[in-house]
Amino acid sequence: MESFLLVLVVAVALGFAFTNGAHDAANAVATSISTRALTPGIALLLAAVCNTAGAFLGEGLAAFIGSGIVDPGRGSSGLVVILGALLGATAWNLLTWHRGLPTSSSHALIAGLAGSGLVAGTTVRWDVILTSIVLPMVASPVFGFVAAGLLMLALLRVLAPVPAGVVNRRFRVAQVVSGAAMALGHGLQATQKTMGVVILALVAVGSLEGSGRIPLWVKLSAGLALGFGTWVGGRRIIRTLGQRLAGTDPARGFAAEVVSATALYVAALGLNTPISSTHTITAAVVGAGATRRRSAVRWDVVRAVVLGWVLTVPGAGLVAAGTTALLLHLV
Repeated sequence: MESFLLVLVVAVALGFAFTNGAHDAANAVATSISTRALTPGIALLLAAVCNTAGAFLGEGLAAFIGSGIVDPGRGSSGLVVILGALLGATAWNLLTWHRGLPTSSSHALIAGLAGSGLVAGTTVRWDVILTSIVLPMVASPVFGFVAAGLLMLALLRVLAPVPAGVVNRRFRVAQVVSGAAMALGHGLQATQKTMGVVILALVAVGSLEGSGRIPLWVKLSAGLALGFGTWVGGRRIIRTLGQRLAGTDPARGFAAEVVSATALYVAALGLNTPISSTHTITAAVVGAGATRRRSAVRWDVVRAVVLGWVLTVPGAGLVAAGTTALLLHLV
């Protein structure tokens, strides 16, 4: 039973990574597509390759996810806790993908782990969740909005004498670089969250010490699952983020991507802290778009997106808790 559950957990974790890629493909490519810097096919391929490559850039965040949030316990019961968390997060990803809402897969996974651990009566490190996860995840969209707005205002001042046509052409080229950087940063963050859950499962069955190196097959499979999901793409969310939130031109798309990519790298490599690429890029798009004029932002769409953010933690947590309760009863 234990071996079967381990294989099932790994399979569902990779399924979660796939939905993460499909759900969050918009994070890296929506602005580049909407400004015509890249065609949809090329943008998705670039994002898929960079997301896969991101799996090999670090391990610190994966180790944190694998040991710092919840102690599911050992053996089959521990695997059930992890499985319930993954099923809750995946279900939430699929629901919000269907609705075209750019919500956070990171929030869904962490809420799933907390909800599952709470029902199972295992140790949930609420202090770590608050200080190292919740606060950075709240701060990242604030940073994205403010920093993208300030960067765009600086660019407007510097580029004021340059003809608009020249500015657009140059920033379409620049967006190829900023979009790739954003995709690589998203891959760095997203794959390590999946790797962390697989580590949690391997430790639960005694196949890996908590401080051990991450096996190559874990990195490769997580990267490929995320990349393939990105290639499939979430076109509903791409429309929401790239076209419906705010008026975006190449310069504003560049500003949003640069700010978001910077936040992802600093959080993953400097702080070993998971943040939401979805929240960061969404807020950055709105911040950069607001520099055009207030009416350039579709505030009704922003409110719907923020509502999706607010509902993610209780929604994914409750689904994970219910799933875990059912699984514990069956197992």
